[in-house]
Amino acid sequence: MQLNLTGHHVEITTSMRQYVESKMARIERHFDHVTVVHCILTVDKLRHNAEATVNLSGGKLFAEATEENMYAAIDAMVDKLDRQVRKHKEKLTDHHARDSGKRDVIP
Repeated sequence: MQLNLTGHHVEITTSMRQYVESKMARIERHFDHVTVVHCILTVDKLRHNAEATVNLSGGKLFAEATEENMYAAIDAMVDKLDRQVRKHKEKLTDHHARDSGKRDVIP
């Protein structure tokens, strides 16, 4: 997974970069086919905004969150992305028991 981190009106520190990388590892743990993540962190007066676009092998996912603290905004954004990734993974999984051998056989 390639992580691109951009800051608007905020300097991206090493601790902030490590925090985003550790949180995004949770998304990669749930779904292996994540290729590129582009994350933008923005500060507007008292609003801290975090948004991310995730490229998957089958589409794109987008999430954003606004909080009073940047770390809280990152947490909320990753939670939204995690829900979307799990829902995307569920759509890809075939839940029907077609060829599983559980057919009714009458002797």
